[in-house]
Parts: sequence; C-alpha cells; structure tokens
Amino acid sequence: MFLGEFQHSIDDKGRIIIPAKFREALGTDFIITRGLDNCLFVYPRKEWNALEERMKALPSMAANARAFSRLLFSGASECEWDKQGRVNVPNHLRDYAKLDKDCTVIGVSSRVEIWDKATWEQYSRESESSFNEIAEKLVDFDFNF
Repeated sequence: MFLGEFQHSIDDKGRIIIPAKFREALGTDFIITRGLDNCLFVYPRKEWNALEERMKALPSMAANARAFSRLLFSGASECEWDKQGRVNVPNHLRDYAKLDKDCTVIGVSSRVEIWDKATWEQYSRESESSFNEIAEKLVDFDFNF
C-alpha cells in the first residue's frame, strides 16, 4: 500500500526521485500514465495488469470507454529506475501534468501519483474544504469509516 506525501524536484532531463519505500513496492519495472486531475498515475506491474483487465471488460461500443482507454494506454510508458533511484518521466507526460521543477509525490493506496507542487497544493486546499461533503457522497457506495 502506498501512503504519504513527499516533496521532490524534477531535473532538467525529466528525472525525479521517488521515495525509497515507494520504489521498493513499485518493483523494477512499472507503468506511468496520464492520471486524472492533471497528475500522473504510477502503477506497479501487478496493479497495471489488473487495471488492464478491467479496461478490457468495458464495452468497446461505448464512446466514453473507447476515449478513456485511448488516453490511458496511449499515454502509458514502461519505466525502470536508474542507479540513483530516479525515473525519467517522458516529455509527453511531463507536459500533461505541467511538471517543471517542484513536484509532490503521493501514495494513493494501490498507486503513486506525481503532481506539480502548486497544482497539488491548490487541489488539496479545495478538497480539504469539502472533505465532509465528499465523505457524505461516498455513502452511496456503501462506504463507512
């Protein structure tokens, strides 16, 4: 399980250090792709394979399913660590998430997310102010704390 929030920088070559405990859980090869809310999703291979199976089950005749699959898979990149524990984030993904220098890396249960620091801070502020309302809406999914 991925937990926590960490501040890191992306260098001029597009490399970022991922926290050691995340690297260990991600394994030697993993997937980075477009995420929701203009961040990047980073999946261990096992989680990516499970997501791929769920995506295959979506109806191919549904336009939304096709569009989501196209964006998710076309943006995906298989990645590995360099000797310093960094990952090179491809240009198209850096552009998508507007990653320039300061980044926030967060753990979200089964995946890691990489955010532009300012975008994460704004998102976090807005979400925190409506945390109770968000929790109340989850009742519809039979979710209780």
